[in-house]
Amino acid sequence: MTTRAATPPLPIREHRLANGLRLFLIVDRTAPVAAINIWYHVGSKDERPGRTGFAHLFEHLMFQGSENVTKAEHLTLVESIGGEGNATTWLDRTNYFATVPAEWAELILWMEADRLGTLLSALDQANLDNQRDVVKNEKRSSYDNQPYGNAYIELFALAYPKGHPYHHPTIGSMEDLDAASLEDVRTFFTTWYAPNNAVLTVVGDIDEEEIIAAVERHFGAIPSNPALPSHPDLTLSAPLGGEIRKTITDKVPEARVHFAFRAPVLSAPMIPAVEIATQILAGGKGSRLYRRLVRDEQVAQDMSLSLLPFAGGASIIVGAATVRPGSSNEAVERAFVEELERLAAEGPTAVELERAKALTESEELLARSDPEELADAVGMYATLLNDPGRINRDLDLALAVTADQVQTAARLFAKENRIVLWYVPEGQS
Repeated sequence: MTTRAATPPLPIREHRLANGLRLFLIVDRTAPVAAINIWYHVGSKDERPGRTGFAHLFEHLMFQGSENVTKAEHLTLVESIGGEGNATTWLDRTNYFATVPAEWAELILWMEADRLGTLLSALDQANLDNQRDVVKNEKRSSYDNQPYGNAYIELFALAYPKGHPYHHPTIGSMEDLDAASLEDVRTFFTTWYAPNNAVLTVVGDIDEEEIIAAVERHFGAIPSNPALPSHPDLTLSAPLGGEIRKTITDKVPEARVHFAFRAPVLSAPMIPAVEIATQILAGGKGSRLYRRLVRDEQVAQDMSLSLLPFAGGASIIVGAATVRPGSSNEAVERAFVEELERLAAEGPTAVELERAKALTESEELLARSDPEELADAVGMYATLLNDPGRINRDLDLALAVTADQVQTAARLFAKENRIVLWYVPEGQS
């Protein structure tokens, strides 16, 4: 075996503003671009009962103008300089990002600071009503009217008990959004959107001192929130405790089975082994599930299995397989489950372990070449683990995983920790 050359650590520089904003910088001269990514430590887990969907609603409202940027002008300006940007909301966070020619980095910093500091000056009832309708349309198009579109909503509701902050969907309840007043929405913003609840990461062909000066100039006067609340308790009192099954009859083209399993949290030592286990089972056409379900037995059209890591309570492993026409639902589920159980019983072969590590290394090195991916990963680790340097240890942790550790991780697939969700076409018994 060829000895692997050590991957040099990324030179991450940290600067903290007096108002609590954390800034992380990585210089990368590969291309003349800059990726700017800001993470706010607020997600759907931080919503209170009766007011769900606010975190995602603000992902939309943040593009509706501020004191010096007009409605919808933010993305128009990004695109006009040859850049691209977007935002996402999830259980643990909301983040906003743009990648632009490096000389335009300060424009993005200025716009991000403007909407953090002055969004409420542009937030009126008309904007709220408009974006509330946009979210409703998004739910209809992306969830309700898509085959299998509500699968994750169903899986999360089964994996996390009612009342747990991860139980309800990020997109929220439409009834809750309808009931939201302008004052409710303003309170959510002033509570969570503060410099001391944000991590700003800039990666690319940058001058560190110039970026630090620009961030101080544009963000420095924005006041912190000294009353920033604690995040909710995410503790789960017990593991899943037994198989949970549900079948949904719907207008779907073919039957599909979805699986879910509770897993350790993002910071847990087992996480690298879980990632390697999912690579062995579902990483490409050489994986166990693809070979058996799709290629050899030809009972499924596709398969997937991946880890969604969360900061607290429990992460979740999700998987799926769509039944091939002419095959039986039972054959697909049986083959999928048998491969999971076989890995837990026997562990991986040496060849499988080496292949999974090679795939992981390839993916990690590819991500390191993308400033946007780097900025996002640093933001995640700084926000959720207070450990931005974790990005420099990820690959070594994965490559150090042993066969025994993979076998131990595969025990998460046990029946007592398994959720099985079937979608079957109308008229299929």
